[in-house]
Amino acid sequence: MVRGVAVAVEPAAVEQRGVEPALERKPATGARKWLAFGTGVAIEIGARDLYVSALRLRPSGAAPLGELTIENFRERPATEWGAEYAAFAKQAGAARVPATVLLPRTDVVVRQIALPGVAAADLESAVALQLDTLHPWPEDDVVHGWAALDARPGQPSAVLVGVARRETIDAYANLFSEAGLRMARFTFSAAALYAVSRLVLAPPEGFLAVHEYDGACEFYGESDSRPVLSSRWEGDSGRGAALALSELRLGAGAPVVPAAALLPPGLNDTPHPIAAAAAAMSAGARVPADANLLPEDRRTQSSRMVYLPTAVLGLALLLAAAALFLQPAYHERQYLLELQSQIRGLEGRAAEAARLDRRAAEAREHIALIDRYRKRAKADADALREVTNLLAPPAWIQSFQLSRTDLNIQGEAEQATALLKLFDESPLFKDSSFSQTMMRSATGEQFVIRAQREGEGTGLEKGESR
Repeated sequence: MVRGVAVAVEPAAVEQRGVEPALERKPATGARKWLAFGTGVAIEIGARDLYVSALRLRPSGAAPLGELTIENFRERPATEWGAEYAAFAKQAGAARVPATVLLPRTDVVVRQIALPGVAAADLESAVALQLDTLHPWPEDDVVHGWAALDARPGQPSAVLVGVARRETIDAYANLFSEAGLRMARFTFSAAALYAVSRLVLAPPEGFLAVHEYDGACEFYGESDSRPVLSSRWEGDSGRGAALALSELRLGAGAPVVPAAALLPPGLNDTPHPIAAAAAAMSAGARVPADANLLPEDRRTQSSRMVYLPTAVLGLALLLAAAALFLQPAYHERQYLLELQSQIRGLEGRAAEAARLDRRAAEAREHIALIDRYRKRAKADADALREVTNLLAPPAWIQSFQLSRTDLNIQGEAEQATALLKLFDESPLFKDSSFSQTMMRSATGEQFVIRAQREGEGTGLEKGESR
């Protein structure tokens, strides 16, 4: 029943005007429209029958795939009408599509909560805090589903909440499971109409939609003052429409349309618009107001978007495998190029180092040569001093010849024979001998001695002759 105080429109005015057949609407914008792509199937639970709708949704509109009425489902075995549904879904090409189940309006309490200033990440906690004020049942005996509504200019953020008794949800879930149905969601008419009115076409500014079924009338509307209104009215439909328009704060000129006017193009003539709205909701990849009352452990995913992470990860895996396969050759080529670049950069430094090495070797040779010449002078001085010490007076020397390897002296001594032993015992000479026959003179013996030199500073240099 519609709640309201002021009545802005008289029932007679509504009855006289009647229900307008269509709304002027613009195409939707954004990614949501281009994700309206897929096949959907929905089951509307009526008082006695089930109304099944299957359709194919595209960004340009929708095409019905078929409709089915399962009569007297409550009195028949679930497997019997489940087989009937399976045959219909197979014929419609939706056998693998989990169904969206539309709960009876009498089983769901629909509320709208304004949550100004609440961040999107905190909406679930905010709804949970207010849940016990939204229904008349015990706190642990309910199941709820909620969805954030599109923000309107100048209006606080709001959420649409549907609450049902847990035993009701469990009973329907068990019944459909017994029938062999795969279920994606349990939802309600307000969420389905809100979602379908935004999938392909932009939502109207302010309106009231009317749907008559099972001897009652259901109203759904939107306005700037109230994002969503959903109510069921039994009795005078004109009176109910007037109260709904009053609660929406809409004037007498506001459009009052059938619920089918909210559906995408191609579905305006369907006899079960609420079921078609839920089927379009089932087909869309990105659905607004997806308030789902079915427990998560009983849901079956149907959207192809579910496979998107797997496809992305598979593609990433293929790219990683290709990169891993090509990585050694790539790194080897890069390493070779870098190595060649470094070699070219070091060639000049290597040539400079070789030149410095040659100069250092030449310097060392010069130093060694200077050192050897220094040792030669010392060796010559030592040899002269040694000969002076060996030939003590009255012996004297007439001729003294010193080369790098030999010593030749000519002189006179009292006993020349003993001189050979003295020269051989000296550390500076060896292998001494008389190079000529000794001759006797009035004062002694004349001799010519030749000896080989030894020790540092003696010997021939490389390339030097005797």
